[in-house]
Amino acid sequence: MTLPLPPDAGRSASSSQQHDAATPPRRPPGRMPRWLTPLLLLAVLLQGLWQSVQPAPRAQAAALQPAPPLALLQLASLGEPVALAKALMLYVQSHDEQAAVSIAFGALDYPRVLSWLQASLALDPRSQYPLLAASQVYAAVSDPVRARLMLDFVYDHYRADPQRRWPWLAHAALVARHQLHDMALARRYAEALRTQAGAAQLPAWARELEIFIAADMDQAESARTLIGALIASGQIRDPHELAFLAQRLEQLAPPHPKR
Repeated sequence: MTLPLPPDAGRSASSSQQHDAATPPRRPPGRMPRWLTPLLLLAVLLQGLWQSVQPAPRAQAAALQPAPPLALLQLASLGEPVALAKALMLYVQSHDEQAAVSIAFGALDYPRVLSWLQASLALDPRSQYPLLAASQVYAAVSDPVRARLMLDFVYDHYRADPQRRWPWLAHAALVARHQLHDMALARRYAEALRTQAGAAQLPAWARELEIFIAADMDQAESARTLIGALIASGQIRDPHELAFLAQRLEQLAPPHPKR
């Protein structure tokens, strides 16, 4: 027996066929339009060209700030000024090697560097670190102004403790003599060594440094006077050194006039 169809069955089938005919076939999933591929390739190419013409990135060095006031540093030390003094030195000496950038000593702000050295020495007056760094590290630059700033720092603070700080002033005298070629400055430092540190406590080369500088300055009479004073002081007891000074004195003696 054949069942009668619903009244709208014919219309539904007809509408479905019309809808399927009007709907375009769907693209399989995962595929992009063909026209999009060359656009993406062009975008990648343009991005590469743009990066190639850009200047290389440059690391920027952070400027060294002045040292904080001493009163603030003493408060921040929490009763450990020696430890903080060492930390200050490590900080200022690590400033020339920052992330991705190395700063030449000649490009540093030397007055600010000096403020950190002074702060460290004020926190720990027995420390040799600031004077060592000033005389052997920061003074080793080709800029005479910066070098003199460090050498004068050593000279000024040497006088507060000459028995312990004489090695750094001796080095400062050598820097002034050989690097700056400033014989007057070198002699001033060497004279302070002889008169303030106490000749008996100095090694022979430091005691005699002023003599050699005076001789280099063609001040033979002055050099002879210094040698005579060292011998007469009784502070030199080493016979080899005494013999050396006597020989040096003879070498500096004026030539005898010919008869």
